[in-house]
Amino acid sequence: QVQLVESGGGLVQAGGSLRLSCAGSGRTFGDYTMGWFRQAPGKEREFVSAISPSGGSTYYADSVKGRFTISRDNAKNTVSLQMNSLKPEDTAVYYCARRGNSGSQYYPLSYTYWGQGTQVTVSS
Repeated sequence: QVQLVESGGGLVQAGGSLRLSCAGSGRTFGDYTMGWFRQAPGKEREFVSAISPSGGSTYYADSVKGRFTISRDNAKNTVSLQMNSLKPEDTAVYYCARRGNSGSQYYPLSYTYWGQGTQVTVSS
């Protein structure tokens, strides 16, 4: 059974930074694309960022491009999201997810395993 556990969320002022981490279980962590999604109250879950199995390709939503950076350490089974220049509209629960064997990295339905989420709140 694959488990994903996020950490690093919290309350920060606008313009500040946070670093989210996701620890995964299983020996095949490095075989899969990993993604970050977020969901604000009353809104659908939306794509934030994804990283290929090797880490050689990264993908970002337009709303976070230039501010967020995704990275992974396959030796430690971790994927991280460095979030800088945070804005109040970044407030949401952030989820780490492991993509399955098919489907676009941009769509939640392409991911088969999800963490429990971590709250990020950006105050103005």
